[in-house]
Amino acid sequence: MNWMAAAQDHGVLLREFLSKKNISKRALTDIKFNGGIISVNGKEENVRYVVAAGDQIEVVFPKEEPSAGMQPEAIPLSILYEDEYLIAAAKPAGMNTIPSREHPSGSLANGILSYYRERGIEATVHIVTRLDRDTSGVVLIAKHRHIHHLFSLMQRQRLVARTYEALAEGVFSQAASRIELPIGRKETSIIEREVRQDGQYACTHYEVLQQYPSFAHLRLRLETGRTHQIRVHLSHIGHPLLGDDLYGGRVKEISRQALHCSRLTFHHPVTGKSMTFQLPLAGDLQRVIEQFGSYG
Repeated sequence: MNWMAAAQDHGVLLREFLSKKNISKRALTDIKFNGGIISVNGKEENVRYVVAAGDQIEVVFPKEEPSAGMQPEAIPLSILYEDEYLIAAAKPAGMNTIPSREHPSGSLANGILSYYRERGIEATVHIVTRLDRDTSGVVLIAKHRHIHHLFSLMQRQRLVARTYEALAEGVFSQAASRIELPIGRKETSIIEREVRQDGQYACTHYEVLQQYPSFAHLRLRLETGRTHQIRVHLSHIGHPLLGDDLYGGRVKEISRQALHCSRLTFHHPVTGKSMTFQLPLAGDLQRVIEQFGSYG
């Protein structure tokens, strides 16, 4: 990472300058003890250096070691976009984003790690936008811990926007609405969530793209990112996702929750460029519409 100190930076400590550039204290510690470099005008300096206007400041982060518990696997990947900072990939339904106890291999993260190995990218996998195993769509991956940190700051400010499409049971009385109900863990399950008064604030916006006799094709936008948020909110209002048997959805049309992340929008954390990645509705969801859309 490189910057030129501006007039307003003159006289501040390098530590303060780097803090304004969102270099975390953890990152500074990592740089100090694990092989990184902070230099000013080509000379290595510590964080107590007093910055002068016009200084050329460079931060070189330590090389990252892949997670010891994750093995690279040569899994076919669909890369939508890649630069030196991030990857946008298409995740199919039935694939974990990261390994789990039930599915310790075959995840998108295992495939990305193999992709890194093949290309000599010295990094571990930093998932920015995780999707459930049976949700398809766009997933964002940061190539470095610091880039992941920048995305985390953006997500707290709701600057990473995800749009979903879904097929939900029943006939909707409103063409568009907002579901604003708190979500928490269900006391009798380690997996399920539910609407509950002591839960965390959650807000989902939906729009009916097409109403069919027994289900609707929806577009959804999240203001918050609670676990299973769309699934819980729609189930609570009587419109569970098709295929979502965990939350009461029927499975005659499809055997996985009919949910797809179709669009991801943000400003690049380094370049500031507006970025949008889109994926058309997954093939199995499109087949449900074609096969079952004309009758109940």
